[in-house]
Amino acid sequence: MAALEDLILARLDDDKAQDVVFIDLKGKSAVADGLVVASGRSHRHVGAMADHLLRALKEQGYGRARVEGLPHCDWVLIDTGDVIVHLFRPEVRTFYNIEKIWSVDSAHRISST
Repeated sequence: MAALEDLILARLDDDKAQDVVFIDLKGKSAVADGLVVASGRSHRHVGAMADHLLRALKEQGYGRARVEGLPHCDWVLIDTGDVIVHLFRPEVRTFYNIEKIWSVDSAHRISST
């Protein structure tokens, strides 16, 4: 799982994702082992991050990821099985406040740029 998590975080960093947060769900949820939440500056930025991440996942053998939200790119969800990635436009992220739902105590902020 660490390799998958590292791949996701590195790809998002390369794409200049903003305010990246990893939430450890091990032992807390049967849905996934981890959750990554990140913001993009615009619809186009969110869509590009999702596309680049999906390509990287496929190249590294994680090609079964499921995706929701690509046509509009306000909120794109990528489910890799072990890690779920939420990519938001900032105002949509503020509205849904995923970090609060899953508890800030288990969240680890990666970047704030």
